[in-house]
Amino acid sequence: MGRSWWLAGLMLVVGVLVGVAQEGVASSVLGFAGFAVLAALFSPLAFPRSLSAAEARRRSARDGRPVVYWRPGCTYCLRLRLRLGRHAGRAHWVDIWRDPEAAAAVRAVTGGDETVPTVVLPDQAVVNPDPAWLRARLRA
Repeated sequence: MGRSWWLAGLMLVVGVLVGVAQEGVASSVLGFAGFAVLAALFSPLAFPRSLSAAEARRRSARDGRPVVYWRPGCTYCLRLRLRLGRHAGRAHWVDIWRDPEAAAAVRAVTGGDETVPTVVLPDQAVVNPDPAWLRARLRA
């Protein structure tokens, strides 16, 4: 499944525009640097490679790991990803904007909303979980 870079690219374009609009080198560089950091955080590189919903379910059934449904630009998803640190790779990540089946799975769990992050374990589903809670399940 391909990665979507549009949001990161938009942040870089805005950063360039902010940098050009500023008077003075220091404020231009700081303005651009701020948006470059946002671009990195909103880029697909901040998250493990997304799987399709079907592939994530197959792998989860095999290894018991949780499936994390997320979308680019979601601050709660980013918070979860950053707080999981190196443990994030132990979950199966699915981008709901790239897979309509994933969006439907989230709507089924949340009662019709596409609220992310939504974590699905073999025995339960949790919307916007506490990162410590998920980290404990990933360590087990």
